[in-house]
Amino acid sequence: MHIDVYGDTLCAHVAAAALASSGHAVTLFVSDAQQLAALQAGHLPWREPGLMELMAEQIASGRLRLGDAQQLPAAVGQVLWLAKAPNRVEQAHALLRRLAAQVQGDWLVVNQSTFPVGSTETLQATLDQYQFAAGAHHEVVSLPDLLTEGAALQGFLRAEQWLLGADSEWARRQVMELLRPFNRRRDVVQVMRPREAEFTKLAISGMLATRLSYMNDMANLADTLGVDIERVRLGMGADSRIGEAYLYPGCGFGGLKFSRDVMSLASTLEVSGMQAQLLDQVLRINERQKEVLFRKLWRHYGTHLKGRRVAIWGVAFKPETGRIDNAPSLRMLEALWAQGVQVHVHDPQALPELHSWAGERADLILHDDPYSAAAQADALVLLTEWKAYWSPDFPRLAHSMKAPLLLDGRNIWDPDFVREHGFDYYGIGRR
Repeated sequence: MHIDVYGDTLCAHVAAAALASSGHAVTLFVSDAQQLAALQAGHLPWREPGLMELMAEQIASGRLRLGDAQQLPAAVGQVLWLAKAPNRVEQAHALLRRLAAQVQGDWLVVNQSTFPVGSTETLQATLDQYQFAAGAHHEVVSLPDLLTEGAALQGFLRAEQWLLGADSEWARRQVMELLRPFNRRRDVVQVMRPREAEFTKLAISGMLATRLSYMNDMANLADTLGVDIERVRLGMGADSRIGEAYLYPGCGFGGLKFSRDVMSLASTLEVSGMQAQLLDQVLRINERQKEVLFRKLWRHYGTHLKGRRVAIWGVAFKPETGRIDNAPSLRMLEALWAQGVQVHVHDPQALPELHSWAGERADLILHDDPYSAAAQADALVLLTEWKAYWSPDFPRLAHSMKAPLLLDGRNIWDPDFVREHGFDYYGIGRR
């Protein structure tokens, strides 16, 4: 098929590359001029494992082309794939109005954008205003973006789950054919109505955020009770009614997409006349959790932090990404700077983003080597659980730091082991 993908999102790039790799003729239309120029030069705005290589391979093969979304295409493809940012709803409607007049024959519109619940139906209503050839199908379906940044490409190529919101059998069959190369091990496509698919996507994010915030509350309570949350976590996860996923306490979740989904669900509840008390509390717990390590550091030094040097390992909101959107590191940095602390930072991928966010500051020093960041530090704070941080050279750290103090925001280190190397250790609910 000839597929036109519109969007400047990670989801748009992944979908375009994946669909081209399965043999379709795909054009990725980008509205951001700088992003389009970067893509044409072989650079991605995302640090997504395997994506740049796949895109380059598909461009070289001729199956994937790049286009300017501001210009009308010479011909409209059989499929329009929308993967736009949540605040681009009106842009999506305008695009349908621009392209509809050029459509010849059947036209499938796949909405993978995280728009408000009901948006696929309103897009269908916009499409229904136009006259198409007699007997031709023109349908809009919802295929919510369930991709996880850092594993997005594999999440498309070998998806664990697809939510397909389709009102017609013709549209369902078309999407099933598009997904067939990525749905071979077992059928993981769940078919429902469009607004049910849209709502399910938000409900999943809300449930995961609730589990995370609940575990953070339990970890903070464990601190006061003298309980090790790691043993509690294992006990809870062994209960088949609960399971192990998303039971890891930490210093708060971040990420633009995840946070925005939860806020969108809360907004949807409020607009419908229901009080979003649980989700409001989840978001408040998460923001409070971003400060938990700072409070431990502040108490350790008896509230006297001015003039100290603190090292941070990991500022990305999660491993395998260079993004810092809503990351706990931002709250930590602001709190440390407010106390007159000089901060030395290492992260495998996110330093350019951090520099862009913070600008040039005398109290922020970026390091290419994690041990140089920790040298002469009064404390080392771990905020992102990059694999390179799991097994550091603890004797080397203890020797180079001014004070052997570790604050583990992801509970990746064994408290007894690091204490044996002479460190003071604070985790999230760890003993």
